[in-house]
Amino acid sequence: MLSGVLRYWHTLRWLRPVQWYGRLWFHIHRPRPDLAPPPKWRQSSGSWLPCNRPASMLGPDRFRFMNVERRIETAADWNREDWPKLWLYNAHYFDDLAADGSETRAEWHRAMIKRWERENPPGHGNGWEPYPTSLRIVNWVKWALLGNALVPDALQSLATQSRWLSKRREYHLLGNHLWANAKALVFAGACFDGREADGWRGKGLALLKQELAEQILPDGGHFERSPMYHAILLEDVLDLLQLAQRYPGMVEGDTQSEWRDTAARMLRWLQVMSHPDGEIAFFNDAAFGVAPNLAALATYASTLGVAFDGGPLDSVMDLSSSGYVRLEAGPAALLADVARIGPDYLPGHAHADALSFELSIRGQRVFVNGGTSTYETGPERQRQRGTAMHNTVQVDGEDSSEVWAGFRVARRARPVGLSVERGPDGARLACAHDGYKRLPGRVVHRRTWRLDGRGLTVTDALEGSWREAIARFHLHPQASVEPGGAIVLPDGGRLMWSCEGGVASLLAGTWHREFGRSEANQCLEIRLTGRDLVTRFEWQ
Repeated sequence: MLSGVLRYWHTLRWLRPVQWYGRLWFHIHRPRPDLAPPPKWRQSSGSWLPCNRPASMLGPDRFRFMNVERRIETAADWNREDWPKLWLYNAHYFDDLAADGSETRAEWHRAMIKRWERENPPGHGNGWEPYPTSLRIVNWVKWALLGNALVPDALQSLATQSRWLSKRREYHLLGNHLWANAKALVFAGACFDGREADGWRGKGLALLKQELAEQILPDGGHFERSPMYHAILLEDVLDLLQLAQRYPGMVEGDTQSEWRDTAARMLRWLQVMSHPDGEIAFFNDAAFGVAPNLAALATYASTLGVAFDGGPLDSVMDLSSSGYVRLEAGPAALLADVARIGPDYLPGHAHADALSFELSIRGQRVFVNGGTSTYETGPERQRQRGTAMHNTVQVDGEDSSEVWAGFRVARRARPVGLSVERGPDGARLACAHDGYKRLPGRVVHRRTWRLDGRGLTVTDALEGSWREAIARFHLHPQASVEPGGAIVLPDGGRLMWSCEGGVASLLAGTWHREFGRSEANQCLEIRLTGRDLVTRFEWQ
């Protein structure tokens, strides 16, 4: 009981006052939906240019989200308790309205909008929670700007949703949720005319200005330190820029310039945090297929006049504000996590991945963190957030940060002693973290990476006392260890490896590149026999 109380204390003590009273107010105050006639629809300048997004609507009532296909056949299906909540959220987003080839599904969309209005009464069910409401408002506006007329009932519903959202902003959650609320209010306030719409837009713009300053770090990274959420918010910034172009005079020029500069910095950050294959690295909650990748976002940005050259990166890229470092030498690209878990008051998407890394060779991923396939609270979500699913050292079976209950973190690891050195043949990166100092042995983990054109040396040193320490190196599913011990890459190349100070074994594991998907892989596990472990990987 005492340990449980302490875990709650170490989780809740970081919350901001607004999260305490905001949560209380959110659950006590239930505004009555305002069904007054909608404001007048404002004429736009030009048609919407969507960012690439795969279709998710496969039939008039059939959808594919998170690699799972289901049919929404009845009103009850929108809120089924036996379906994952995130899958249902996706159904309420209406992302398909602006997805690739949406014009071929316009009749399906029109019918589904009408169904949603009829089967989701104002203020009730999953669809009226603020986050899906925010995304749906934006997507309905985009659909209209693509040349699809919103019928009077849809305009009425859109206005009702906007009024509801203006009174249900998620100050108790903050972060990307509050950002999404603000973006939706700006969209609604731009497409509707009149004093009421001006009020929505004013609230949204004020919130965006505040949140942009807090959530986007000086190096361009999003403060939750998830490349996936970073890409989501980057698309949001680009959407806002386009909205300002579609409705001239609705957003001040200085604000547009700030958005444009922010988008360019965010694109550069995403380039640094993407592997040579063009897809994001897996740190904290991250998976493919949720947000557009670098190429899609760069193309989208160019259509809006955002300057981004996407030129070659330096051999050492230190994202000091975010806490990530990228090293390149010869055919190798290494991405290392030397970051805090994120903002102390908002660690919901954090993993216990302190001092983990990913490695690509000749454009192929070799070492990968575990990824994310579910947000459902339970053993699998806990496993995927845990230290053992990441390329780092686990001590006494504990996580470096106390991740628990799906989206909570109690005591958390802090990086210390970061140093980055360039050399004529490569680079050296060193850092430590104090996440295990909470253990009886007061353990500190120090790690050094040395990358050159021929190989990578990872040195792990532990201070304090412990019973068991294990370093793990998770292989991409297309890489494997042959009987002789070499790691075989998809192109037939080989990585020779050796270790001093540990006993190695090969275990079966899983990798989760997308939600709802699990792939078999192998994990090289090395148990430390002393205080220091030196692991060397050499490529041919």
